[in-house]
Amino acid sequence: MGLGKGLIVAGVALVVVGAAVMLASKLGLRLFQLPGDIVWRSKNGVIYIPVVTSVLLSVIFSMLLFVLRR
Repeated sequence: MGLGKGLIVAGVALVVVGAAVMLASKLGLRLFQLPGDIVWRSKNGVIYIPVVTSVLLSVIFSMLLFVLRR
């Protein structure tokens, strides 16, 4: 696959993921806020560290790349 086709596929994938996230938020689902993610709130701001979300996304992308490279 050439660079152009790869960029088009990546763009379409981002649009699909963005639409899914927007739809989920309208339905009241909290995506990417899993148990185990660290949230620290103070009166000056919020710090969010997505530990479990990062591990889950890494596993999903690793499995996807494994399947695509076969």
